[in-house]
Amino acid sequence: MLYWISIEFEWKLQRVDFSSPVKNSVLINTRAKMDILKSLGHPEEIINLFKYKIGGFCSIMPTLDYDSMSETLRTCYAYLNQTSRSFAAVIQALDGELRHAVCIFYLVLRALDTVEDDMSIPLEKKVPLLQDFHTFLYQPQWSFAESREKDRQVLEDFPTISVEFRNLGEEYRDVISDICHRMGVGMAEFLEKKVSCMKEWDKYCHYVAGLVGIGLSRLFSASQLEDAEVGRDTELANSMGLFLQKTNIIRDYLEDQQEGRAFWPQEAWSQFTARLEDFSHPQHLSSALSCLNLLVTDALRHVPDVIAYLSRLRNQSVFNFCAIPQVMAIATLSACYNNPQVFQGVVKIRKGQAVTLMMQATNMCAVQSIIAQYSQEILQKVSVTDPSREKTLFILSVIREKSLSPAVLSSRAHHISPVYVSAVMLLAALSWQYLNATAGQPPGGADMQGH
Repeated sequence: MLYWISIEFEWKLQRVDFSSPVKNSVLINTRAKMDILKSLGHPEEIINLFKYKIGGFCSIMPTLDYDSMSETLRTCYAYLNQTSRSFAAVIQALDGELRHAVCIFYLVLRALDTVEDDMSIPLEKKVPLLQDFHTFLYQPQWSFAESREKDRQVLEDFPTISVEFRNLGEEYRDVISDICHRMGVGMAEFLEKKVSCMKEWDKYCHYVAGLVGIGLSRLFSASQLEDAEVGRDTELANSMGLFLQKTNIIRDYLEDQQEGRAFWPQEAWSQFTARLEDFSHPQHLSSALSCLNLLVTDALRHVPDVIAYLSRLRNQSVFNFCAIPQVMAIATLSACYNNPQVFQGVVKIRKGQAVTLMMQATNMCAVQSIIAQYSQEILQKVSVTDPSREKTLFILSVIREKSLSPAVLSSRAHHISPVYVSAVMLLAALSWQYLNATAGQPPGGADMQGH
């Protein structure tokens, strides 16, 4: 399964009942109240939630001018918004022609991934489809109408995507076609192959995410928004993808188990249990946490490369595009580390936390500070009896050395004045009262202004 290179943000759009505006208003206000409640005790998050509600999102994720696009390109962006949820936002914030190239890159890989995920396609048909998928980019009429997956529209209307692919410059087409080919071959390899050893885990993550990082980096350089070295250094680019992919795999243990999938490497889990599914049983919690912490530690070894990669970026839109998912990932890993909830439900970071990270991760100093903060949070949770303790402490020390000093971290995370906290609590209380007063207003009321 292709996770692209994005962590799904907690501020993604929710379903809305357009047939009932008043009901919709109540629903939105109820969610807003819940967001406030979850961030009580985190004053900075409450401030950023309100900045986001009144338009802070648009300052980082500007709106596109769809009227100036061709009909097929508008359709591509419609598919992007339908299939990628939050990732659509960071793509649409990219500068210039790079935006269109990355949009098409995403949709091509989404179509490829839809073939891989569709269990209704027999293997004898699926394998050549994956291996030859890159050739369909140059076949104007090719489409596939036999998929039952939820994103099947990108296959059924592939001619719309492929025509926009062919409208791209050759420097972009070459990258997209090459990555599509290599990824298709890799996906076909793992169709009937389980992730056994840790090297195989790295290899699988390379095929479905590392190649995405490499392809994006080559697109950044091709656009001349970034130096050629960004596209040439495939090791750092690969690590960007692996960090995000491993974070998703770790977090999604229970969901994958429930859907009959398994991406945790056997070399890791077999140290603690005879069957991977046993981790979901309470009596195996201690072993489950040991395996979880081992995998988190393995994912953390990519963070120094993430820091090195981000430090090379010069274009603001590219930096935001790359940095936001990475800080979301380390926050998610911190939430997952030694957390029994991984085996019982879904581990999510707070919406206020996600919005704060999104609004802050716009420069290297801030990103290093965020990484240092969450590394410190993990450090505080390392048990003296954890089998991976020494490896965890070592990689955390390396990360801390490459991020910010303790003094700078302290200035960011602590020493919030009581006056500031009181002001935020007052703002939260007034906002709660406001949301209660406006919850039942019809469209055009105060709560609908600016939407």
